[in-house]
This record gives sequence, structure tokens and C-alpha cells, in this order.
Amino acid sequence: MHMVATPNRKMQRVLQFSMGLTFAYVVATFFFGLRAHSLALISEAGHNVSDLLAILLSFVAVYFQARPATEEKTFGYQRAGVLAAFVNALTLIVLAAWIAIAAIHRLNAPVAVQPRLMMYVAAAGVVMNGTVATLLWRFSGDVNIRSVFLHMLGDTLSTAAVIVGGAAILFTGMTWIDPVLSIIIAAMILWSSVGIVRETLNILLEGTPRNVQLGAVREAMQSVPGVVNVHDLHIWSLGSQSRALASHVTIPEMPMSECSSILEAINCSLKERFHIYHTTIQFETRGCETTHGCSAPPELEAVGAHDHHGHSH
Repeated sequence: MHMVATPNRKMQRVLQFSMGLTFAYVVATFFFGLRAHSLALISEAGHNVSDLLAILLSFVAVYFQARPATEEKTFGYQRAGVLAAFVNALTLIVLAAWIAIAAIHRLNAPVAVQPRLMMYVAAAGVVMNGTVATLLWRFSGDVNIRSVFLHMLGDTLSTAAVIVGGAAILFTGMTWIDPVLSIIIAAMILWSSVGIVRETLNILLEGTPRNVQLGAVREAMQSVPGVVNVHDLHIWSLGSQSRALASHVTIPEMPMSECSSILEAINCSLKERFHIYHTTIQFETRGCETTHGCSAPPELEAVGAHDHHGHSH
């Protein structure tokens, strides 16, 4: 199976448009945040700077994902987007910590804010972030784009909260509402980022993909007529939307020409039920000596040992 990614021009255009809108809003929120003395608005500016960098990083990742596989990169650059999402999520966690610390300082030393200006700028932010989030939603099946989508969705909700906070300050005069809003925004950023970090780490560490049960896959393969046993089964993600499988399959003694129908049935089941399209299946007529540990990592050799040990099937 040749692993060649195809360019997605629509995705690139959406990311370019999102970068332009986000940059304009960053300038506006920072400028008016300083004028209104609003930490919530300045926090929004900082958050949107990270969004701008996230979109840029995702755009670069999409470009690399579109590059074909080579002899050096036989799977292409499918994990470029996963790596971009991981970096984006880590920067958001750092940003959330900074916002929370600044908000705590602001609670100890309150500063008067201009609630009307907060509300006007935040209203523009809801429109901008909501537009970008809507455009990105159609591509959110890709973890790279989903990380940016969550950024923008979080921004939409947090800027809506700034409007509510501005109205509360306007009618009550309680300036502590502004830093409290900032802490809520930081918590939202942290919550969305941790999920992305966990998902991307699982892909980078070649863990079993989300929503895939190893036992269910083994059962489906063993239900194919002619399959005696399935072992040494591994499933991992090549990118955010592609999965791969490698396994040893025990079958009865039969001519090689008859094996093809079993292989075809196994691959058909994997494609239809689990969306696994890249498989490496090794047929055997008798099980491995260590049935469920055929490819277990070799034991570490003692320091200074000169003999090299291995095993083969």
C-alpha cells in the first residue's frame, strides 16, 4: 500500500483566512484592553496570539502532510499534524498558567476597568472566533485541525463570558469580576488542551487508537473462516485519520494459492468495521513459541557484554 497524502487546498485556504481574521483581532483586543485596563481583554489578546501561532503551525503541518512518501519517509509526513497539535496544546497549557497567575495578582491589587469598551471588543471577538470555528469544524476529524478548532471554540465562549462580565461590572461596579473571568478562561483553555495532549501523545507513542478495542479486532479476525488464531496483534495510528495493523495469523496447512481468500476476507473486515486500511499480516501454520509475546522487547544486556542475542520466527 502506497502511503501518499493528497493536498487539501480548501483546508489551506480556511487556515489562511483564519490567520488574517485572528491577527486583526489580536491587535484590536490588545489595544483596547490597554485602554480599558481590562486583564480579561489582554488575556484574550494573549490567547489569540497563541491561536495565531497554532493556526500558522497547523498550516505548515498541512503543507507537510501533503508531501508524498519518500524512501527516507516511507509513511510520508502524516504525523506532522499530530506533532503540531501536541506543540499547540503545550503552549496553551503554559498560557493558561500565565493568565491564572496574572489574575490572582489582579485580585490582590484591583484595577478600574472600562466595561463598555470590554463589551464592544468582546462582541467583535464572538463574531470573529465563531466564524473561524465554524469554518474549521468541517475539518475537525483531523486532530491537527481539531486542536485549532478547540482553540477558536474556547475563544468564542470566553469572549462571550467577557461580555457578561462587562455587563456585570457596569451594573455592579465590582472590578473583581474581571480577574475572576480570566481564571475561568484559563480553566477552559487548560481543559481543552489536556485532551489534545493525551490524544497526540497516544499517537506519537503508537498506542492503540481511540475507540478501537484490541479484543474486538482480534475477535473479528478470528471469525474469518480458515483463521485458527490471531496473536502478536498491534494497532497504531499513522496520523490523526489513518490506522495501521500488524499481526501473526495461524491458519491450517494449505496451498499458498488458497491463502489469498483468507487474507482478502481479513482485510475486508478490518476496513469495513474498524477503518484500518494499512495492514501487515504474517500467516503461520503453527503458533510462535511465545504466542502472545512474539515481538516483545529484547532484554537489556549487561554492561560490558560482547555477545549479541536475538530471536527469529
